[in-house]
Amino acid sequence: MSSEDDSERIFKALADKRRRRILDLLKDSPKTTGTLCEEFPEINRCTVMQHMRVLEAADLIIVQRKGRERWNHLNALPIKEIHDRWIGDYAENAVNILSRLKSDLEMPGSN
Repeated sequence: MSSEDDSERIFKALADKRRRRILDLLKDSPKTTGTLCEEFPEINRCTVMQHMRVLEAADLIIVQRKGRERWNHLNALPIKEIHDRWIGDYAENAVNILSRLKSDLEMPGSN
């Protein structure tokens, strides 16, 4: 992770369920802004665009303009960096604890 400010922006961006939904929609393929806006009929286009600006500022989406269309691509690298920094070590530790517990429970005479 390049800086504490970057990770703050990423966590802020991921905190909102609509922004996570936008990232889910981009997971398999890029989408135009119009297509993304259609997925949120309960809010106006301006609000969707505000959410997208937060994602772009966190470097979670990359915008490519083609003519009049704005194509949005998922940038999963910041999420991987969050995983590597925050989740990977904790998950590894949890697996080690469970492994020790299993070994302790399987030892003869431990009952």
